Amino acid sequence: MSDQSPPQGWTPRDPDTPGRPPADTAPPTGPAGPARGKGRRTGPRRLLPTWRTTLGTILALLLLLGGALVAGYLLVDIPPANAAATAQSNVYLYADGSPLARDGEVNRVNVPLSQVPTGVQEAVLAAEDRDFHSERAVDPKAMVRAAWNTLTGKGKQSGSTITQQYVKNYYLGQEQTVSRKVKEFFIAIKLGREKSKNYILEGYLNTSYFGRNAYGIQAAAQAYYGKDVNALTPVEGAYLATLLNSPSAFDVVAHPRSRDRAVARWNYVLDGMVKKNWMTPEERAAARFPEPGRIRPAAGLSGQRGYLVEAVKEYIGENRILDDKTLAEGGYRITTTIDRRRENALVSAVEKEMVEKLDPAARPADRDVRAGAVSIDPATGKVVALYGGIDYTKQYVNNATRHDYQVASTFKPFVFASAVQNDSRTQDGRRITPNTVYNGDNRRPVVGGRIRYSPENEGQVSYGPITVNTATDLSVNAVYAQMVVDVGTVKVKDTAIALGIPENTPNFPPVPAMALGTLQASVLDMTVAYATLADHGRYTPYTLLEKISKDGEDVDLPDRTGREAISREAADTTTSMLVSVVDNGTGTEALAAGRPAAGKTGTAELDRAAWFAAYTPDLVTVVSMMGQDPDTGTLQSLYGALGENRIGGGGYPARIWAAYTKAALEGSDPVDFDLELQPGADRIAPPPPVQPSTPQQPQDGSRPPFPPSPSTGGQTTPGQNTGGQNTGGQNSGGQNTGGQNSGGQNSGGQNNGGQTDGGQNTGGQNSGGQNTGGGDTTGGESTGGQNTGGQSTGGETTGGESTGSPDRGRRPPADYLE
Repeated sequence: MSDQSPPQGWTPRDPDTPGRPPADTAPPTGPAGPARGKGRRTGPRRLLPTWRTTLGTILALLLLLGGALVAGYLLVDIPPANAAATAQSNVYLYADGSPLARDGEVNRVNVPLSQVPTGVQEAVLAAEDRDFHSERAVDPKAMVRAAWNTLTGKGKQSGSTITQQYVKNYYLGQEQTVSRKVKEFFIAIKLGREKSKNYILEGYLNTSYFGRNAYGIQAAAQAYYGKDVNALTPVEGAYLATLLNSPSAFDVVAHPRSRDRAVARWNYVLDGMVKKNWMTPEERAAARFPEPGRIRPAAGLSGQRGYLVEAVKEYIGENRILDDKTLAEGGYRITTTIDRRRENALVSAVEKEMVEKLDPAARPADRDVRAGAVSIDPATGKVVALYGGIDYTKQYVNNATRHDYQVASTFKPFVFASAVQNDSRTQDGRRITPNTVYNGDNRRPVVGGRIRYSPENEGQVSYGPITVNTATDLSVNAVYAQMVVDVGTVKVKDTAIALGIPENTPNFPPVPAMALGTLQASVLDMTVAYATLADHGRYTPYTLLEKISKDGEDVDLPDRTGREAISREAADTTTSMLVSVVDNGTGTEALAAGRPAAGKTGTAELDRAAWFAAYTPDLVTVVSMMGQDPDTGTLQSLYGALGENRIGGGGYPARIWAAYTKAALEGSDPVDFDLELQPGADRIAPPPPVQPSTPQQPQDGSRPPFPPSPSTGGQTTPGQNTGGQNTGGQNSGGQNTGGQNSGGQNSGGQNNGGQTDGGQNTGGQNSGGQNTGGGDTTGGESTGGQNTGGQSTGGETTGGESTGSPDRGRRPPADYLE
């Protein structure tokens, strides 16, 4: 019987290769062929895993993750308390490595949870972890959410529970590493299983850092409110809970600028207490911000040490070198840039020139006197000396870094620098240079601005036509208020920021009043900006740090690569005018330093502060005297202090600057300024005669005009000229009897009889000297006139205002100038 035929479409097997069709056999065709290829994956689909593969991979990962969690839980033990639980002190050193200060022994007193009022506990939970009692030790959702918000730019956030924060504080550390986070995760889980919620909360309250060197809620209660923790109210507890978010920044006593943020956070805590039914809406409505008490520094930080340490801490925090909690752990060796010799010289200058002359018993106004100063090496940006106040344990607010006093006319150089930088022009199209003539009349309305503004000059004096250079010498407000509009207020602000003034400086809107220094920059900020001018327009970020190390390892410091803030031409031309301020203007007290110097004086509104900002080519120093009530902390005027009617920047601040600079640069040769000036700025044209007029009556709250004094000729004859503005010259005999050098600037006038043999017009500019006859002391400041023959023979208008007027042709006394 023969074999049956194979089914149709079936390819016979090759007897030599079982199971394989012959090589020359064609692929099956017809209906049966395609049916067998139906489950095959062809094309790009072959690259994709099957659902079985995907499911298997997921299961394998879950098993691996579960195994890792089990292994981590078993392998990671709860360690003993870390060093931060008994934190060390930090050591601060001068630049030469000699000891400066320690930041004191750690202030910590542990208390049982039963001594912490329930309302205070609830305030802390409302601030940090509202679901603490009901949640697990670790909240994965919160951790993922915090990581996502950080990665997407919504701000750095923490997803840690209070249990995790306690583990970090007590068992681990503040370092931001993956290994630390992994350990924190497993220790928190284990701790949550082995310890009660009350145990963990008690530990958290006793290990958290609250600022003011206070570790734990008991130390914080004493540091901020001078009471034990069991006497705290829920409202006070809410403020202490606020500090946990940012211990340094939210101390409203040490950092008044942060008050709004701190109060907002305090409100957030109280609102959270209401949401959790821990406080009634009525209690919430009645709550008032609990003002914390004064800072009581450690005795080891007396004198200037405390101010220096606090300034360094602020620098570390603001530059994100270390956060507050990490620095508070201690153990850091911090080498500062402070030059010990120069620091001592600065303290000595303030004490000899100001502090030793104060007599609060005889003069009540002397109680209000404060001083702040900073000195910077312009080539490196290093702060070499800083004066924060009479004693950190007595006046805890650092006068060198505070931001609540106007900088006054020390801002004016920034306006001119911006004018040169932007090639600015006056309203009638003239390029602004030191020789540009402006109208210097008192209360002259500013032209071209959108805001109506008519500023007063110091002493209510009108100067008439006056060059920018002379207006800078005499700090004429009317000129600079117009100039800032000519340049553009936004451009001026941009220039100031480029020079080093922080953009977030209080009261810094781009308006005309900005030119007169209404912003509230710190002494340190102003020193940085003037250092940029001194370094020919190159801005170098300042620093207070040479090095930070811990356990032999250095901490990375921020990059401080310099950059061009403004052109050298703009910076140097500004410097040339500030040299004139020291040589001829309001800053002549600085000449006592015996060095080429450039500087600017300033007197704040209501004389609450007096400034002198100045520099030699190799050292920049800013000094400010400030008025503050020692009891209430309110800003006060300096009227009557040190027995003076007024305190101006050209007085005590300039004397302090000169005494310090002389000592600080002792042993080095004087260095001249190397300046590259704006075209035309080196050709100083003779300025129009300064023509101060009779002061107008001051507006309410402004400074009084300087008083008249007797003068030859009275107030009525023969007018503004009749032989000149006053007849005989502005000064009988010139500034030194007979002219600036006997008979005029060069004996007989600027060039013997005037500028060009006979002067600008008949009789020369002054005929026989810049001022023939007259003088600051001989014959009064009137008799004669500024021209004897006048600018156009006979005076400006013939008859004029009043020859012999006590105020015509007269420069205000020094204490009426800024």
